[in-house]
Amino acid sequence: MRSYKFMTRHLLKTLFIILFLCSAFMAKAQNGYNYAQYDIGTAVSFNKVYGDAETVTSMPAVHFNFTYNATPFINFVFETQLGKLRGGDSLLTKSGRYFNNDFAAFIFRGQLQLGEIMDYSRSPFQNALKNLYVSIGAGFVRNHITQVSRTSKKIANYYTGGDDKSKEPFIPLRIGYELKLYNRYSQPSAKIDIGYGYNYILGDDLDGFVAGGKKDVYTQFTIGVKFALGSELTSYRKQITY
Repeated sequence: MRSYKFMTRHLLKTLFIILFLCSAFMAKAQNGYNYAQYDIGTAVSFNKVYGDAETVTSMPAVHFNFTYNATPFINFVFETQLGKLRGGDSLLTKSGRYFNNDFAAFIFRGQLQLGEIMDYSRSPFQNALKNLYVSIGAGFVRNHITQVSRTSKKIANYYTGGDDKSKEPFIPLRIGYELKLYNRYSQPSAKIDIGYGYNYILGDDLDGFVAGGKKDVYTQFTIGVKFALGSELTSYRKQITY
């Protein structure tokens, strides 16, 4: 009887140790595979308008974004941009065109990083390249022209038409690099995002002028930071960091 109890106790103890080791191994095996599905972030950008004004000026804007991560390398970004766009010179240019636009833009875009389509586990170089991304989406910009010159001091009776307030759709294109920062479990907890954006306006009133046959464009150099949101994690099919 004592032998039976001793064997039972020993067997239970052995099973407990095995279960503990298996749990520890499984937890360790998940290190580097889990990620948060949501990020919240902010950024600053420096913007230039290529429209109907003769000279180009760089102006700042601030961005606020919310990201849904379908995987660590496929992202869907909702973004708001608030800032100024400016260009032209009312005194020195022949057309006299000058504008200041206090704009607000609202964007939804999809983002694909190279890590989704390449094996980065065998090469340090490819491991660094995995965070490069391309992005495309749809946007809407609200223009509020607060300062404008539509007449020329060098050409008599010259006038350029346009509106002080307008709303226009646009196509945002973007390339960039997302530097991932990992916590002690090798999960992405913060990201530094550096990018270049090309925003093709589907109208001609971004700068407050309607002239010529070309659509307006504004470009952006952007640097921002994102933080993982929430404690619920999702498992990826391969290790995220090496």
